[in-house]
Amino acid sequence: MISVITPVYNGEKFIEACLQNVINQNFAEVEHIIVDGGSTDKTIDIIKHYANQYSHIRWISEKDRGQSDAMNKGIAMARGAIIGILNVDDFYEPKVLSRILELFKTLPEPSLIVGNCNMWDHQNSLIHINKPKRLRSVDLLMQKQINDDGMIDVTFPVNPSAYFYHKSLHQQIGVYKVEEHYVMDIDFLLKAVKVAYVKYSNEIWGNFRYYPGTKTFDDSTNGTNKTRIQQLFKEYAKTLSIIEQWEIRLNRIMIFIPLRIFYFSKYPQRLPQSIMNRFMKSISYLNSK
Repeated sequence: MISVITPVYNGEKFIEACLQNVINQNFAEVEHIIVDGGSTDKTIDIIKHYANQYSHIRWISEKDRGQSDAMNKGIAMARGAIIGILNVDDFYEPKVLSRILELFKTLPEPSLIVGNCNMWDHQNSLIHINKPKRLRSVDLLMQKQINDDGMIDVTFPVNPSAYFYHKSLHQQIGVYKVEEHYVMDIDFLLKAVKVAYVKYSNEIWGNFRYYPGTKTFDDSTNGTNKTRIQQLFKEYAKTLSIIEQWEIRLNRIMIFIPLRIFYFSKYPQRLPQSIMNRFMKSISYLNSK
């Protein structure tokens, strides 16, 4: 069985679509656990309405200490051997859950499987497809690579709607940090890839709404998210071997140089003035010969 856990607080805008998304998977071996933080809008009324009709929906509503605490409550309630986290405003592709169960039948325990994730803006326009192909600890800590257009791709899985794992994984790495309210999923993944069998599948499984007003978007826009991630990466990098730490440093240098060349080839006017002056002097010298 797959246990899909949805933490929610005052999510009346999306909770019905979230419940329907799991229902429309037409998958018998699932339970959908809704962990509500004591909503004051119509969220609970909507949950009750669907829970009275569908036995796979289980829910609680009580004050919690944030999203990590809510997810941990859901994990404690979970009856399934496989966990999926589905935030209230995200959604799965059709028939994903049956595909996930099929894959897990051949995998050792504990395993973590990761697929691709669509990123949508507030106008429902597709802005990016996250394809986290490289999932070693070192690869995740590098976090970025250059795609075919010379632009940076985030190689980290951007949203839990596109990955699933054995519940037993938490016995080895612990649960989500209750005191962490922003990068709890990144912290989880960095721990998970160290002990789990990790498999990437080049299939779109999840959909992530990334738009103003959401915690992730606002935190990224104001720059605090980057600071949190850098600090987290710095702490985890200390746990790597010396060889792995040097691999990260060398990779960053190899990424930085071609990226800067590509950028300034497109925007030469943005070259630092000192470099531009040297370039112009070189041109003048060659023309005088």
